[in-house]
Amino acid sequence: MAKLLAAIRLRGIVGVPEDIEVTLKLLRLNKKNHATIVEDTPTYRGMLQKASGYLTYGEIDLETLAMLLRRRGRLRGNKPVTDEYAKKLGLNSVEELASALMEAKLKLKDLPNFKPVFRLHPPSKGFKQSLKKPYGAGGELGYRGETINELLKRMM
Repeated sequence: MAKLLAAIRLRGIVGVPEDIEVTLKLLRLNKKNHATIVEDTPTYRGMLQKASGYLTYGEIDLETLAMLLRRRGRLRGNKPVTDEYAKKLGLNSVEELASALMEAKLKLKDLPNFKPVFRLHPPSKGFKQSLKKPYGAGGELGYRGETINELLKRMM
């Protein structure tokens, strides 16, 4: 199985250095509480590491990816991703679509009319720690591994 990384922008747009702002735009993270899914490659890891002062990221699991696609996935015209959309792709359900993405049979950029950005709510019960420190040092930013799934579920 190919690893996919979920990246969530946690900090706003004011005062961001230009090089980091360009990196965030390349990741399609233009606003606070926006998320995207990227492949786990050295190039994307470097981009995420560079912008880690403004976002958090980690490995997404199959269950969370399916939930994210079903609840917050959007098509052009702000239409939700449904089982009918998956059937147009030759799959039976959104869960099967998530499985195909995890197994690298499909890529997000190859899905017709799919918006690659997920607009999330702020997390229920708020952030546990500071939005100015790295995750390991008592904050919320940077790499957080598998615990990204818990944060995503609270933000859906």
